[in-house]
Amino acid sequence: MNSLKPWHLLVLAVVFVVLFGSKRLPDSARSLGRSLRIFKSEVREMNKEDSAGDKKSDPNSDK
Repeated sequence: MNSLKPWHLLVLAVVFVVLFGSKRLPDSARSLGRSLRIFKSEVREMNKEDSAGDKKSDPNSDK
């Protein structure tokens, strides 16, 4: 019952076009993609820093 049908997505797309207009949708999608790329790169950088910090604080890493 909770599955999305293709017509649900179509209705959602029509609502977005009506609310934002066809001119602003590509700009909004581009901004969202750029933000997601920045977020993913920051998360990767934090993971690298955490793994580097774990190796330094691990007493068995010297052996």
